[in-house]
Amino acid sequence: MLRTVLLVGTGGFIGSVMRYLLQVFVEKGMSSTFPLGTLIANIAGSFLIGIVFALAEKQIMNAEWRLFMSVGICGGFTTFSAFAFNNFNMIKEHTWNQLLLNVGGNLVLGVFAIYLGIILVKSVF
Repeated sequence: MLRTVLLVGTGGFIGSVMRYLLQVFVEKGMSSTFPLGTLIANIAGSFLIGIVFALAEKQIMNAEWRLFMSVGICGGFTTFSAFAFNNFNMIKEHTWNQLLLNVGGNLVLGVFAIYLGIILVKSVF
């Protein structure tokens, strides 16, 4: 159990730092308040989790690696709380078009990215 907690915690640390660096890089020169860094992190994380689960399903990745990658790295990299907070701010600022783009983009593109990750693994293995 301790080993699993350490694997997930280490993955979460890595994923959280990756998300922070991505957001700083993407949003550095932006004049808009649109949370593009969060959107990219959620789509990329969805794609990665699709790959992870497809590899685990094909028994190419063991259970510990699956937990490290999916719960740890992807869980730390993607973020529902930032997504919800960004949406709350858009409601408060009455930026309805950005709100719809953010909600739709995260949900639709996130599910599509998982599908693409699975298709990629199935085409390679």
